[in-house]
Amino acid sequence: MTSDTPEPTCHPSGDIPVPPGPIVVLGIGNVLWADEGFGVRCVEALQRHWAFAEGAGLPEVQLIDGGTQGLYLIQHVQAAARLLILDAVDYGLAPGTLHQVENEEVPKFLGAKKMSLHQTGFQEVLMLSQLTGHYPAEVLLIGCQPEELEDYGGSLRPKVRLAVDDAVALALERLRAWGAQPLPRDVPPDADEAVTVPTLSLQAYEAGRPAAAAACRIGDERFMPPTARSAAGA
Repeated sequence: MTSDTPEPTCHPSGDIPVPPGPIVVLGIGNVLWADEGFGVRCVEALQRHWAFAEGAGLPEVQLIDGGTQGLYLIQHVQAAARLLILDAVDYGLAPGTLHQVENEEVPKFLGAKKMSLHQTGFQEVLMLSQLTGHYPAEVLLIGCQPEELEDYGGSLRPKVRLAVDDAVALALERLRAWGAQPLPRDVPPDADEAVTVPTLSLQAYEAGRPAAAAACRIGDERFMPPTARSAAGA
């Protein structure tokens, strides 16, 4: 921010202390729709490789798989002193490109183009949190430009998957700036500690995904027999 830019009223910098509360790292999106799952996969990767030191003077860091919970996430936003969001965002850039947005600009980008139901819901979460007077002192959105969103049962496309590690690195940089102390993990978290349901973890999800020919993505043959699909131009 340059000296010519007016100070944001909702998030002033300087000596005003940040209210007590955890740092919340929130990955949102739907892992069943290809690149839509980017944010969730980032939080999953962050937890797989990093833990956070605890102790006096250190902020608590909460990692949350927000999925498509929408308004149900409001309690986490209201409780957060600082909020870091990871998500697939249509910035109109090349697939796999990362872009960071902060504070007052965040809701504008979450609602700029509705790619899925979760985005509208989370924009409302931020607005309601502001209205109730319980809003994080700082908000950072790390968004990735998706390549494919219309592949139900699909996984991250290669360019978007490569961006996960870079997004985690950006998240760690900001978490350190916010006072957190990330520590490399020797082993991944136990299944009961994992933020993502084990059956939906990236490795399990991709290993259990059938081939496109077997997945019957063009319709259920019980309702759309092959002759009907052919007549419809499927």
